[in-house]
Amino acid sequence: MKKKLIISIAVIIIAIIAICQISAGKSKNADYDIAKVEKRDMVQTVEASGTVNPVQSVDIGSQVSGKISKLYVDYNSKVKKGQLLAEIDPSLFQASVDKARADLNNAKANYAKVLAQATYKKSNYERYARLYQKHYVSKDEVESAYSNYIASQSELSAMQANIKQAQANLDTAETNMFYTKITSPVDGVVVSRAVDEGQTVASSFQTPELFVVAQDLTQMQIEVSVSEADIGKIKEGQAAEYTLDGYPDDVFKGVVSQIRISPTTVSNVTTYTVIVDVKNDDDILKPGMNANVTIITMNEKDALCVPNFALKYVPKNVTEKFKEQGIWVLKSRKPERIEIKTGLKDGDFTQIISDDIQEGTEVLMPIKSDKKKNAGGPPRMF
Repeated sequence: MKKKLIISIAVIIIAIIAICQISAGKSKNADYDIAKVEKRDMVQTVEASGTVNPVQSVDIGSQVSGKISKLYVDYNSKVKKGQLLAEIDPSLFQASVDKARADLNNAKANYAKVLAQATYKKSNYERYARLYQKHYVSKDEVESAYSNYIASQSELSAMQANIKQAQANLDTAETNMFYTKITSPVDGVVVSRAVDEGQTVASSFQTPELFVVAQDLTQMQIEVSVSEADIGKIKEGQAAEYTLDGYPDDVFKGVVSQIRISPTTVSNVTTYTVIVDVKNDDDILKPGMNANVTIITMNEKDALCVPNFALKYVPKNVTEKFKEQGIWVLKSRKPERIEIKTGLKDGDFTQIISDDIQEGTEVLMPIKSDKKKNAGGPPRMF
């Protein structure tokens, strides 16, 4: 009885081992592991860094040179369109206006004087012309009167030109006087101030930047530098996520709004600027912040995937070189190769595309090194 019991136990153990080997689909000396095709959400991303800036900001400078006499705003000041930001000392400009106005009045007075003379000379010529018809004066006297009349008309034209020149000088002086008052062209917030009261600003070919006013800080953008190797993957409308150094545990969202085609090349490395629009309703974002941006270029839901190792497996007895990508599966307990196309990849899995592969299909992959060490020992029972 005891002997029969031992035999029965032995038979059961052998049967269990056999069933385990059959269910595993491989022999004791097989050179592969088995994994199953599974559905996963696959995401392809491009990572880059960028700088947070207002969507629209206005650089405000000075059209004239002079000393800042009054300063009315500071950093973070909210301003309205037309609001006075600063004043340049107007004394010299007021003197220029006064001089130009005096020159204009003088030109007008000279014109009036010459006009009176021209009117007299015209009348004199007409009188001499009538007298000549009656033979009371000589032809020379008529021609002399006519010559004086023509000369007076030329002088009158010169006086008119002087008036126009004086008026232009006055307009220029008044315009420069107007420019001594520096105003905001838009509603917004002062995000930069590059001048102090008493400081002298010099206007030349390039207008000096005195203030920067951001129009709407609730709408911001991140200017992201993307390498030329990745720029082809970026499309307008793609979703993006980003983190900030000041808020390392928070992930914020944005949308790609623009891909600028102008390249930037530094040390033979070419990058392109990608604009990511972001919202700033909570006033967390500040101009100039550094952002680490992840742009989601592709997103596949329920994609058929296999471990990356499965793409590397080739049976030991197979020496043929294949042109097309493929994986090996078990059919009738023997490896069989199926051609596939690959899609998205991450660190562990690859999306596969094939009509012959379904979820749950068993695929072969190389035995991991830690399992190879134990390959010669007896099977472990759990």
